[in-house]
Amino acid sequence: MARMSKVMTLPAGASAPPNKPVNRTKKKLMRHWQFYLLIFFPLLYIILFKYVPMFGVLIAFKEYNVVQGIFGSPWIGFDYFSQLFEAPFFWQYVRNTLEISLYGLLVGFPAPILLALALNEIRNGRFKKTVQMVTYAPYFISTVVIVSILIVNLSPNTGLMSNLYRALGLETVDFLGIPGLFKSIYVWSDVWQFTGYGAIIYIAALAGVNPDLYEAARVDGATRLQKIIHIDIPSLVPVIVILLILNLGNLMSLGFEKIYLMQNPLNQNTSEVISTYVYKVGLLGANFSFSAAIGLFNSLINFILLVIVNYVSRRVSSTSLW
Repeated sequence: MARMSKVMTLPAGASAPPNKPVNRTKKKLMRHWQFYLLIFFPLLYIILFKYVPMFGVLIAFKEYNVVQGIFGSPWIGFDYFSQLFEAPFFWQYVRNTLEISLYGLLVGFPAPILLALALNEIRNGRFKKTVQMVTYAPYFISTVVIVSILIVNLSPNTGLMSNLYRALGLETVDFLGIPGLFKSIYVWSDVWQFTGYGAIIYIAALAGVNPDLYEAARVDGATRLQKIIHIDIPSLVPVIVILLILNLGNLMSLGFEKIYLMQNPLNQNTSEVISTYVYKVGLLGANFSFSAAIGLFNSLINFILLVIVNYVSRRVSSTSLW
């Protein structure tokens, strides 16, 4: 029996129904939903705690009053910025911030690179892990404990350095009371605490170097120093450039806790920085609008530095954040 095929016919004057469009966005979301779920919470954290608080910078342009709130407080424009630039000690605090930051960058930035290069040359696995653990451990010590260690060891009466000076027949020194020594104590204690932690990313970068490069260098008779200069350092350059851009972009954002804990009336001329000044004016003095103006000025300088350094890096080394 012959099979009859059924042909569907449309009524006279009717047109064929359009194909239902495929929602590509929804399909893509459903296909990669694990990835979007993974980034959802970090993105939510950034929005809630980084972008939403930006609304509060409005108080830098207002005579802020807690009772009236942000919207009810009267608008005064740039009056607080004028007061800021005319403040007698403000530029001294800016200079202190820049000096400590640049000093820390000059000393602290190369230290993890040198440590990573040195650890990469160690062939004894147990010794290498021991050095990594010893250099990495100070990172987990809290700032309060670090400052306590400094105060105890540098005390002019019972400190380790004072006992050493007495043993050598020398006069004891109040290290934290000498303004000129504050920056060095702060920076070198940071180097001790953070060098091991900072070396991790460089060690990871060196682990990704092609072993064939080392083999070829060995065949050519290259020494260890030549391998470091011609293989290791060029492999680290992209990482070094990115981290240098980020560090220069935070040049004015000097940590508050450690400096505040190390301060005393004797070293305040060199230890007072923008972050401690904002704390004393804004929280202790309850001048919230003035402190917001200082913080906004500080953030603006960091942003300008970040853009300039990123532009220069892109033109010079073709490596940049954007």
